[in-house]
Amino acid sequence: MSWIDELGPTVENAGPWDRPAAVTLDGRYCRLVPLDLASQADELWQEMIRDDATLRQWQYLAGMGPFNSQQDWVDTWTAYDAVTDNQTFAVQVHDTGALTGQFSLLRIRPESGSAEVGFVRFPPQMQRTPASTEAQFLLADYILGTLGYRRYEWKCNDNNQASMRTAKRLGFTYEGTFRQDLVNHGRNRDTAWWSILDSEWPALKAGYLRWLSPDNFDKKGHQKQSLETCMKGQFWCAFAPKAKLLRYAHTPMKMV
Repeated sequence: MSWIDELGPTVENAGPWDRPAAVTLDGRYCRLVPLDLASQADELWQEMIRDDATLRQWQYLAGMGPFNSQQDWVDTWTAYDAVTDNQTFAVQVHDTGALTGQFSLLRIRPESGSAEVGFVRFPPQMQRTPASTEAQFLLADYILGTLGYRRYEWKCNDNNQASMRTAKRLGFTYEGTFRQDLVNHGRNRDTAWWSILDSEWPALKAGYLRWLSPDNFDKKGHQKQSLETCMKGQFWCAFAPKAKLLRYAHTPMKMV
């Protein structure tokens, strides 16, 4: 027996995997488009400050913000983008047609089939909406489904309880906390690590599709069943026939 056999289980069809591309991902409630500040900055900035004058949405994001102006934000992000491996998307909400939020793929490691979703900046008007959940679903399905990555990560300041709750709600598993990991705004950051594995995605995806189905919302747009309930497979006995799930489909992804 070689000592290599002691390293761990063999990975079938080991990478490298394809690198995430600047694709457009279409859903029922939103569309993800590659971030392009040259054409999108004005609209994103107006949506950013609309209901959040103090830009609290940047509180936990890598020590950035608050910003004195739109140009300050553009310059800061441009400098960050130049030195950080990322694929960032803007989120266009179908109800309003507005480019409202942004989030990124980070720590992209095609050789291991792993990527992180981070820099999630969804302003107040987008939070707790079907579009915000669907945006997360579209990107996760692109990484774990379309590209077949083995691992999808979520990391956050462990003081950010909203992000911790969101990670759990979206189906991520908590893995532990790196103590004294970073310094942001001169303050200590302990970083909590979460993940979804490829083996977990089919069941989680089914739960997302159940939750995102129009049958799961009343005439006022209120959910009938929580995402957690749908992920536990309790959705169909509550109100919807299985055939409805089969009719829920996203528009095929388009390369840009």
